[in-house]
Amino acid sequence: MDKTGQVVLEMKGITKSFGAVRALGGVDFELRRGEVMALLGENGAGKSTLVKVLAGLHAPDSGDIRIDGKPFALGSTKLSHAAGIAVAEQEISVIGTLTAAENIFLGGVPFRGPWTRRRLAARARPYLDAVGLGHLDPAVPVERLAVAERQLIEIARLLATDARILILDEPTAALNDSDIEKVKAMVRRLADAGHSIIYVTHRLGEVFEIADRITTLRGGRSSPAVNVSDMTLDKVIEKMIGRPLEEMFPPRVSKPGAVVLEMRGVTSRALPLPQDLQVRAGEIVGIAGQVGSGAEALLRAIGGADVVESGFISVDGTRFPPAHSLAEAKLRGVGYCSSDRKLDGIFAELPVSANLVSPSMDRVAPGGIVSRRRIRSLTAELSGQMAIDPGRAGYKVGALSGGNQQKVALGKWLGIGPRVLLVSEPTRGVDVGARAEIYGHLRRLAEEGMAIVFSSSDIDEVRGLADRVIPMYRGRQVRIADPDRITSQELVRDITHPEDEAA
Repeated sequence: MDKTGQVVLEMKGITKSFGAVRALGGVDFELRRGEVMALLGENGAGKSTLVKVLAGLHAPDSGDIRIDGKPFALGSTKLSHAAGIAVAEQEISVIGTLTAAENIFLGGVPFRGPWTRRRLAARARPYLDAVGLGHLDPAVPVERLAVAERQLIEIARLLATDARILILDEPTAALNDSDIEKVKAMVRRLADAGHSIIYVTHRLGEVFEIADRITTLRGGRSSPAVNVSDMTLDKVIEKMIGRPLEEMFPPRVSKPGAVVLEMRGVTSRALPLPQDLQVRAGEIVGIAGQVGSGAEALLRAIGGADVVESGFISVDGTRFPPAHSLAEAKLRGVGYCSSDRKLDGIFAELPVSANLVSPSMDRVAPGGIVSRRRIRSLTAELSGQMAIDPGRAGYKVGALSGGNQQKVALGKWLGIGPRVLLVSEPTRGVDVGARAEIYGHLRRLAEEGMAIVFSSSDIDEVRGLADRVIPMYRGRQVRIADPDRITSQELVRDITHPEDEAA
């Protein structure tokens, strides 16, 4: 796609510093009417700062901004709204107890006089139609809707403000494959209707499906926008990280050893069907599935995060009743890294050192007395294993990039010397350079003899990283497959509508 419409937004030489840190060092950016511009870059490249400048949350230190060819001073949310700019944040902010229509008009009703739910629902209908939710009852409480539908209502709310420049920040980060298709269809529909869209994502495959052009940021500086049709995935990655990325996934060189983890007939409230699984030393098993498929629930059952109702689990041949807590699973040599690192993967307000040693208090506080020397020693050890800058040991984890947060969330479990490592969505919200780094760490741990099981809704991730692939659909394992002998299309079919289900 190559749209050559009117330029609606032009930014020249935009700079922004926070103290001694220069977040934007002279960014040029252009957006045309009816185009989808992908805004790409590693975490820390300046994307979030640029988005906040456009949203009016940060005033630029210098540079020129033009809207429809006329100079425009951004520096407050009021001014951004006046320019027709609206942002859909990655964290969905709809209110579950309100109806879809009420959420759309949270900023105020678009008509005079008293309003009723029926009147509000009628006015909401065009905005629901615009985002592909024409089938939805405007009076339905949002808490009853799927995550993707809530995301679309968030965007419908932006349209209700008469926004013509929409900034979508990681709109598909928490969605499964079928829901992602709904969002992509909505983006194409809005662009065709004349809206201009800035699309921020770490899912590079989406860029080639919906974007017209790409602007890349690196180190707070921009590269000239390029047509998607002139790019390849390798070229995009090279522009983002400043060097060729020869292989995203490390080679599979380890040979699986003896069985480390075995589960038989395990059920839980989220897994009503009995589950069997074997994982060997040096092996990475990938569980593929959409939200609600049972892929994450399988890991939670093994890791003690969910109460197991029947069955047994063995580690290194020792049979245990299923663990009923993370602490119990930890004692058996099982570490569990959840998909929501902000909720239960990290302590965002605590420093890196406190996070890394948190599961290993017996090592740093023998006899209940905390040893600062032991904390420093263990922090240095785990930082080295996960390539975390030791100079950041005192930084709050919440202030780090998504990639570094994820390395901390993973690295803290290495302190217990796990025989089994469970990782749900290992690279959610992580940029491409950090993804490759995390894949490398997981492969290294497998080569050292660890048994690793991960769940993911990213098909390429499952096929690229795993030694064995197990797609799940509605709480059952569809099959066990060799990643080199199953195509992405077959894997998508397995997790969305298996052949035997269709029969």
